[in-house]
Amino acid sequence: MSSTRNSSRSDGGVSWCTIESDPGVFTELISQIGVKDVQVEETYDLDMLLQDFNAVYGLVFLFKWRGDKDDRPVTEHPKLFFANQVINNACATQAILSILLNNKDLEIGQELTSFRDFVQDFNPELKGMAIGNCELVRNAHNSFARPEPFVLGTEKATSEDEAEDVYHFISYVPFDGGVYELDGLKKGPIFLGSIADKENWLRVAIPVIQQRIEKYAKSEIRFNLMSIVRDKRVDLKKAIEQQQSQLTQIDAKLSGNKELKEKKERVEADIESNKQRLQAEEEKFENWKTENIRRKHNYIPFIVNLLKILADRGELSNLISTAQKTR
Repeated sequence: MSSTRNSSRSDGGVSWCTIESDPGVFTELISQIGVKDVQVEETYDLDMLLQDFNAVYGLVFLFKWRGDKDDRPVTEHPKLFFANQVINNACATQAILSILLNNKDLEIGQELTSFRDFVQDFNPELKGMAIGNCELVRNAHNSFARPEPFVLGTEKATSEDEAEDVYHFISYVPFDGGVYELDGLKKGPIFLGSIADKENWLRVAIPVIQQRIEKYAKSEIRFNLMSIVRDKRVDLKKAIEQQQSQLTQIDAKLSGNKELKEKKERVEADIESNKQRLQAEEEKFENWKTENIRRKHNYIPFIVNLLKILADRGELSNLISTAQKTR
């Protein structure tokens, strides 16, 4: 997904940069703020998502914001973390943070835990302001800033086209027996439905998301769905460990038993399959790491120096002329 500008209500007084809406960016950002064993994935198949709902902590829906009227009533829940969006360019980070802070089973680290406890009794607007002043989150977010040769103090749309090119992120989370839509531009969370203990919460959230997808697809509005999930490497390593233990037990009883021999072959095949999947995940994380290094690196001094060298050699003017002719 290309760089996006995130919609917001007002300026929180401290600058937050625009960051690229990319799973690798968000996964590293989550790690930087102290949350363990969580990754972000772009989601294309909702049916596949339903099959492993226990590993899905929340969903983030990105769409081109138009300010459509929404008459659904908002609700209140004293323990649910809900913050209004009051800072520029932090929409994606706030949507992800809303998922992380509403899951009691995640290891979010001492600093985020303290932050959640500190703001628990704040109203939504104050919570939004508190996010803006949280150095841990802000520094992690701004670490993905692209170096710019010129920095403007404010960023405002200067035309109707620019004003329309605004993207918004909303979250879907299970919490305390219910499923909620969290949109920082609204006054409160929207209750989508109840769920029993250990019930598949995605069966409540996905129909709502599908309605949005169908609506925006008809209007040719760009959108994207991301899932905040448990680090797949954790589950794969655990599965391999269990299968290897099972293999040891089979070997101890094998003794020419044909049925156990066939079972051993199946377990060995499963181990090999999971090892390949684990390798693919490790490679994906390594690629994300490389891409993020490139995103953060400042190439401007190199480019400026290269242009100076070309100018000193008298080659720059000809290169510019050639480039202009090929446009």
